[in-house]
Amino acid sequence: MTTIFDVIADPTRRRILDLLCQRRHSVGELVDALDISQPGVSKQLRLLREAGLVYVEQEAQLRWYHLNPEPLKELDSWLESYRNLWSDRYSRLDAYLQTFQTQEKENDNE
Repeated sequence: MTTIFDVIADPTRRRILDLLCQRRHSVGELVDALDISQPGVSKQLRLLREAGLVYVEQEAQLRWYHLNPEPLKELDSWLESYRNLWSDRYSRLDAYLQTFQTQEKENDNE
């Protein structure tokens, strides 16, 4: 079973997601932007579709690929606790550094 972490671990797939975040793209546009073969892009798009990160809209002969941000929201929710952890640590470090700088200034003024 492939997880969203497995899917986004690949730099090419992350680049595709970055491009689709800006606007919809056809396979040909992605081939040009990524400078990899059409079968290579198609394989990456299939994996992204299977993970639910991408959906396809067909217009006549053209298939447009769009970003589906919903699975990324789930990932973001999971990451939120880690973000809070680091934010708390940075806040404590900032407070410590401010205390240290205040003490340094007081020592310099003596």
